[in-house]
Amino acid sequence: MRYVRRFAELGMQDVPLVGGKNASLGEMYRALSHRGVKVPNGFATTTEAYHHFLDHNGLRRRITEALAALDVEDVRALAETGARIRGWILEAEMPADLAEEIAAAYGELAVEYGPDPDVAVRSSATAEDLPNASFAGQQDTYLNIRGAEAVIATCQRVYASLFTDRAISYRVHQGFDHMQVGLSVGVQKMVRSDLAASGVMFTLDTETGFRDVVFITAAYGLGENVVQGQVNPDEFYVFKPTLASGHRPIIRRHLGEKAQRLVYAEGGEEPVRNEPVPQAERDRFCISDEEVLQLARYAVAIEAHYSEQAGRPMPMDIEWAKDGVSGELFIVQARPETVRSRDDGTFQETYKLKARGEVLATGKSVGQKIAVGRVRVIPDASRMHELEPGEILVTDITDPDWEPVMKVAAAIVTNRGGRTCHAAIIARELGIPAVVGTGNATEVLESGTEVTVSCAEGNTGYIYRGALPFEVERVDLSQMERPRTKVLVNLGNPEVAFEVSRLPADGVGLARLEFIINNTIKVHPRALLEYERVDAETRAVIDGLVRGYADRRDYFVRRLAEGVGTIAAAFYPRPVIVRMSDFKSNEYAAMIGGRQFEPEEENPMLGYRGASRYHSPQFAECFAMECEAMRLVRDEMGLTNVWLMLPFVRTVEEGVKVLELMAANGLERGRNDLRIIVMCELPANALLADEFLEHFDGFSIGSNDLTQLTLGVDRDSGILTGYDERNPAVLKLMEMAIEACNRHGKYIGICGQAPSDFPEITRWLVERGIQSLSLNPDSVLEMSRVVLEEERRLKERS
Repeated sequence: MRYVRRFAELGMQDVPLVGGKNASLGEMYRALSHRGVKVPNGFATTTEAYHHFLDHNGLRRRITEALAALDVEDVRALAETGARIRGWILEAEMPADLAEEIAAAYGELAVEYGPDPDVAVRSSATAEDLPNASFAGQQDTYLNIRGAEAVIATCQRVYASLFTDRAISYRVHQGFDHMQVGLSVGVQKMVRSDLAASGVMFTLDTETGFRDVVFITAAYGLGENVVQGQVNPDEFYVFKPTLASGHRPIIRRHLGEKAQRLVYAEGGEEPVRNEPVPQAERDRFCISDEEVLQLARYAVAIEAHYSEQAGRPMPMDIEWAKDGVSGELFIVQARPETVRSRDDGTFQETYKLKARGEVLATGKSVGQKIAVGRVRVIPDASRMHELEPGEILVTDITDPDWEPVMKVAAAIVTNRGGRTCHAAIIARELGIPAVVGTGNATEVLESGTEVTVSCAEGNTGYIYRGALPFEVERVDLSQMERPRTKVLVNLGNPEVAFEVSRLPADGVGLARLEFIINNTIKVHPRALLEYERVDAETRAVIDGLVRGYADRRDYFVRRLAEGVGTIAAAFYPRPVIVRMSDFKSNEYAAMIGGRQFEPEEENPMLGYRGASRYHSPQFAECFAMECEAMRLVRDEMGLTNVWLMLPFVRTVEEGVKVLELMAANGLERGRNDLRIIVMCELPANALLADEFLEHFDGFSIGSNDLTQLTLGVDRDSGILTGYDERNPAVLKLMEMAIEACNRHGKYIGICGQAPSDFPEITRWLVERGIQSLSLNPDSVLEMSRVVLEEERRLKERS
């Protein structure tokens, strides 16, 4: 009987023979190599080989009896039984015929790769990597194994790892019969990523299930550190639709800490070891943009192939590695994604904090939920039995050994790890929130302290002191009727864009650059351009922020482009109206390095803001950076659904001057279908609507400033109250703008606060023929109903 199969012989039809992991490796090696996807060669022992090993040593009955008497909820009994079974397997004899076949297959790899090739030896169970079960890290992996004897001995160690505590527990909870699970061992040529980088990528966003991105994590060294959450990796998002059309859509990147890397050990008992990463290497991304894009192309090709095989969309979870000798990128594993791919998007469940408190720690959010409970700090897995149901598990990192107790936690918080680490994967499977990569949770959180863990505020997860109130809203989106009037959404935070895009919205009516600049870039643009003028302390802060980017200008341009690109990608091909910056002088002064570059104004609301900044000598180069960022979004990323909007344009002549400036910076109205509109927020805009519309593609009404400037009310004043958009004078100006745009066949919408706050304003706008309403995300569902009711009333009346 043949107990070994080469990758070239295997495909997905062989899951019963070699398990999901090895069947997938064979499928890729055989079917995708000609499409440019590089997969290292190897071989797999069959599940029959595993059963042959058990029967040769008389282990089947002994193992069955030992597990039949086990209560997996008894952590100590679980540990004792697992250790006893593993001991039996390690002490057993490898059948001679099986050993001979393994040695022969390894010899073939030596012919291809040279004498004693270094290989990875991994498990592949028949019940793992299925669409409904991930078995994340349940069995052991061994790296840098050399020589036929070492490979044979390591195969036996993999057999033993089928009975680790975590694997036994997981099978019981998933309802699998222990003895019906067959184990195959995969032996694959190592990629020398110890000299370069490796990581994990998904063909969807792991937090929201958004399908149009490839999410890539990367760190220096061998990939086990990323998989196990030992490092905080670099992160990248690539937008699939425009990648396919030849663009370079890296829409988001995050520089990870990457504090250590797993490398080959020279001598010693272990074949690999961890070493610290020098600071200079930690301060840059570990793979280039071109490599990010190439990995994304691999991922798209793999997803397309598996989806075709399955006859339905098949999001994938893929491991990759870069060879530090050849510089080539390889795929070393692929499996179906098992959590977010089950979500059909029909229902939207939204968690909202009703109050905020003292922030004790922050990290990367996983799960988009909120949990309240008492902290239980557990330093290592030997004390995991201390965790009580409903507590918040706080530890350095988790690995599969923790699985037996993780299911009772209300939430998980770790010092280390990224969004693809073990804790994140298990938290998603369990449906609980997790905050990973906090850096200091075990130091700042104390056992017994009541906290609120919030993963409902974007990419950043927060641990607040105390039990904070929150609510959960569940809406069936499939049952919602859509109004004729376009309902858009106001959105400034890229971190929530993927989730907000699931709302029944026709696009984004207002994406404010101020949010991205203030929260992501943080530095006054002139402090970046005129770095020598700021003090040493400020320069040190700037130096820390711009790590990973080519220079300070590149930092501003790329970060701004990534923020806008993320929002535009989330809603693509629906329109996204991006308003160029409208900071007032006091707001700019509050930014890092900003005070020395801003005037002191008595009333900044009416001062140096909006379009008047763009063409001023002091700010023109800053505006040029904004233009460059928007050009990158539209031309390099291919996100031509982005429209641009100019704020606070006081005169027609000023508007024309800014249009000329934008064209000189590569943003010519009409080129590549670029639309440029104006905020209608000054009475002059409405009064001279016909003149403005000769040069622009439409208006978006800014009702807040329009009210302020029509009624002479400082909206920041706490004394002047009782004035709002429902005033007849404000309504008259809005009506003038609506009529002018409809008369000229131009766009007319509203992005101010009024329709989010006042249903009567919404009804009035619909009656006057407004084309779109842009609302705050929490108002979209309610106001959509109001719009539908008004449209029905108007139809009945006519």
